[in-house]
Amino acid sequence: MAKITVDFTKTIGKVKPMHAVNNGPIRPARMFPKAGNFESYKALCLPYARNHDAAFCASYGGEHTVDINAIFPNFDADPYNPDSYDFACTDKYTQDILDAGTKVFYRLGNKIDHRVKKYDSLPPKDYKKWAVICEHIIKHYNEGWANGFFHNIEYWEIWNEPENGAECWYAPFDDFLPFYVTAAKHLKDKFPSLKIGGPAFATYGIISDLMPRFLAYVRDNNAPLDFFSWHLYRPNTEIYEEKINAVRQALDSYGFTQTESILNEWNYVINWHDGLYESKKQLVGIKGAVFYLATMITGQNNPLDMLMYYDARPTTLNGIFDIRTYDHLKGYYAFWLFSQVYQLGTQTEGKSNDKEVYVLSAVGEDKQGILITYFTNNEKASRKKIKLNVNGGRASYELLALDKTHDAQIVGIVEIKDGVAELSIKPNSAIYLR
Repeated sequence: MAKITVDFTKTIGKVKPMHAVNNGPIRPARMFPKAGNFESYKALCLPYARNHDAAFCASYGGEHTVDINAIFPNFDADPYNPDSYDFACTDKYTQDILDAGTKVFYRLGNKIDHRVKKYDSLPPKDYKKWAVICEHIIKHYNEGWANGFFHNIEYWEIWNEPENGAECWYAPFDDFLPFYVTAAKHLKDKFPSLKIGGPAFATYGIISDLMPRFLAYVRDNNAPLDFFSWHLYRPNTEIYEEKINAVRQALDSYGFTQTESILNEWNYVINWHDGLYESKKQLVGIKGAVFYLATMITGQNNPLDMLMYYDARPTTLNGIFDIRTYDHLKGYYAFWLFSQVYQLGTQTEGKSNDKEVYVLSAVGEDKQGILITYFTNNEKASRKKIKLNVNGGRASYELLALDKTHDAQIVGIVEIKDGVAELSIKPNSAIYLR
């Protein structure tokens, strides 16, 4: 029997934005007014959307969206002249995200480039000029420059996966170091109140010597690093916990004790080779959904500042929306459940003695919530009984279930007698006591 203890009288801190995502909603098109997922996306109350790889999606604006090469198509043009910029598609896409109640996390750079000839992964031929271009993009969205806006976008990320070879930075990694320092210093000087960071390392950057080399170079050159972003695609929470702590330790050891750690790409991936087919089958179903909750809870309970799922864009790595119909997949309800806890606001003490059973409890105003998740990669796993001890709780809770047959629906009432309730939970399912 798994034992869970929840103490609502002991507060831990804020529930963190572990349910942020990459990319925004799909607005209905003029020709197809009933298409899209805008209202469903909005209902999730997602805290942030990173706009990396938005240029792959025609509904967002395709090749004319977000990327520096799209907004400033002629690098030889004058970066101080508004006529050198093409903001139209990015303006609309940004507004769509904001209209959904989600903040924008802006990636300054370009989408990953899988083409045989590289167009988007080439390093800028003039680092300082690239920084000036980014300066004016920020001015457009935050200071009204060039018929712009006052969106108050806070996070500005420099590049994406610079150690990931020709697809992301078609040059030696050592060339990226002065590029980051040049851009970060310039932007922080122009916008001291904004959060400037990066570099969105892929997993190899985290497990190799590249992370310490990057951190040492940034430190030694007195460059800003308000947040350190990185990626991890794995199928179990143990590796997430391990790497979250390793990144935090590395940041602290190089003096970046105030730098936020943001894991801004993740998903259920066994591996990128023979395991990818099976991964895609699982991430769109109940196992993927429960894995999402288990990973969010793991991030909440470890030194991570934000977790950003890849991807809410129509892609085979989207476990939230069906990429053809935009119907809700099981993962949609995982994000919805975490959002309920997030909106309560304050995490309280919750402990589980079973490594496959995850718990997150929270309070807000006159409300309480207990999220319990049973995730396992053991295909022969069986149902588990749970003894739940609650201190400072209510006499009864609504019970919502997420499993193969329920989509975060109310299935009953749980009575707490003398601070105790006995529950039962199926493998790869979740329950929420509200």
